[in-house]
Amino acid sequence: MIIKDWKKEDRPREKLFSKGRLALSDSELLAILIGSGNEKESAVEIGKMILSGSENNLEALAKTSLQNLQKYKGIGKVKASVIVAAFELGKRSMQSKPDSAQKLNSSNLVFEIMHPLIGDLEHEEFWILLLNNSNTLIHKWLLSKGGITATLVDVRLIYKKALEFGATSIILCHNHPSGNLRPSTADRNLTRKVRNGGGILDIQILDHIIITRNGFFSFADEGEF
Repeated sequence: MIIKDWKKEDRPREKLFSKGRLALSDSELLAILIGSGNEKESAVEIGKMILSGSENNLEALAKTSLQNLQKYKGIGKVKASVIVAAFELGKRSMQSKPDSAQKLNSSNLVFEIMHPLIGDLEHEEFWILLLNNSNTLIHKWLLSKGGITATLVDVRLIYKKALEFGATSIILCHNHPSGNLRPSTADRNLTRKVRNGGGILDIQILDHIIITRNGFFSFADEGEF
């Protein structure tokens, strides 16, 4: 039975209008993106298969490629692109939450700001958060990006940017695509090197936070500062 033959109140689009977005299941929301099914399955059934292929994990589905989506019968380039675009908009909406003029007085707040940016990346990125003397975020900056296991960091560039924005303190932040939360020897050496440079310029390093998909490690929280 195709969706048009369903009771009106059970059809995903009509259900969205009458009951709101929270009333729809994940497969029903996907069905709205898919639009129509194939000769054997409805759009909802295709949505269920796509979800099952990602172990019913929306985070995994959000990273699915256009090519993988097109493996499902009834999903061509257009429908695959609609699904990918929808997830990308969702990701960008998380990243665009206002975080400027926010006091960063805990590692949890840093995690909330940075996880949408770097938590799911397959490569490593190193970011600098610049703060004023009230510990208020005034700028966040991507210093460098690298491969799976490392990225290059130029300490001189860190302090050049801090002076440019008049920052009085900074927070270092990078991700571990491997999922390993423990800092490496290189991470510790870099932290020490950056802290030494800040002492000369009277710019304080408040923390160095390592972020993975599922959590974070704070040098400050762990007493390594």
